[in-house]
Amino acid sequence: MRASLEVADVLRAAGPAYRATHAGHLSLQQLKVMSAIEHCRTAALGGHVEACTDCGHWRIAYNSCRNRHCPKCQGAAARTWLAAREADLLPVGYFHVVFTLPAEIAEIAFTNKALLYDLLFKTASETMLTIAADPRHLGARIGITAVLHTWGSAMTHHPHIHMIVPGGGIALDGERWISSRPAFLLPVRVLGALFRRLFLTRLLALHDAGKLAFFSQLAPLADRRALLRHLSPVRKKRWVVYAKPPFAGPEAVLAYLSRYTHRIAISNSRLLRFGESGVTFRYKDYRRSAPDRQQVMTLSADEFIRRFLLHCLPRGFHRIRHYGLLAASTRKAHLERARQLLAIAPPATDEPSIEPPDPRPACPCCGGRMVVIETFQRCHLPRGPPYPIVPSGMPTP
Repeated sequence: MRASLEVADVLRAAGPAYRATHAGHLSLQQLKVMSAIEHCRTAALGGHVEACTDCGHWRIAYNSCRNRHCPKCQGAAARTWLAAREADLLPVGYFHVVFTLPAEIAEIAFTNKALLYDLLFKTASETMLTIAADPRHLGARIGITAVLHTWGSAMTHHPHIHMIVPGGGIALDGERWISSRPAFLLPVRVLGALFRRLFLTRLLALHDAGKLAFFSQLAPLADRRALLRHLSPVRKKRWVVYAKPPFAGPEAVLAYLSRYTHRIAISNSRLLRFGESGVTFRYKDYRRSAPDRQQVMTLSADEFIRRFLLHCLPRGFHRIRHYGLLAASTRKAHLERARQLLAIAPPATDEPSIEPPDPRPACPCCGGRMVVIETFQRCHLPRGPPYPIVPSGMPTP
């Protein structure tokens, strides 16, 4: 069911003026995202007409943009991704670990997204794998599913990595499964210290190689001494690594993943109003106690669009990555070995049924099957009211 207010409504109404005002300051990727969301599920992308073979009910279905920043297109993508990941789950506790960049680093990352988001992935995963393999801690090879989020609840720029990690791993000699403690995976202070050292060392290496870009107020940081002064407080600050208690079983892991893997900066369900006063939406203020966290904010349409576009990812950038036991090249072998060590049977593979399931959607009126009776191309509409479908069992007129 369509939400009463969508991000697409805001972009269609205020997007043209925003593009005109900021001409020359929007990237091609941002322009493409705006266009895709504005045209998603409209005649601009084409579509088809479906009719029920039983009752004759018909409807028009427009094509989706499938852009990964579109609020309407992430549900199907998440379901497809989750179906592929379900077979990877092990019957162990799973932990949720979050690595967050300090604000001083986040502002550098904003103008160097591809480089520093990639560096965030690499240093966070290496930190987890290194500390987990240390015999003083877990002493095992672990698996990681990592998801990048670049926003806070109010759509401000706040890059951080969410990780889902099994509560244990394969011993370094490969001969046994080592389980973590029930409510403890790895020490967060040790993780934070190594994460800080690795990230700052590699950030300076990128700077020395001339790969970082600095603009506006950050332009002086092109000088190495200025950058060192900027990073001085960060070196003394504790970097936040947060580990939540384990999930209550694999089903809870899947429920979590379905909410996080394909999430975008703001969903349509959080929008409340849009008018001359601006866009009003719900957000969580994590500085408040739990009962008072749900708050309401109103932004001008320009500011709402600006914040939304802050989170456009570079073209081709992978925001979901797997490491350790779950790395794509070795996932199958590692999961088979883990199941052997845990003495559990491999997931059952469904035998092909004699009669394949009917791929046609069900009719919303009678439960019959909808068939495509007409297709139309981009920027066109159906030719007219579709030819009537004669319900089965009735004589043809």
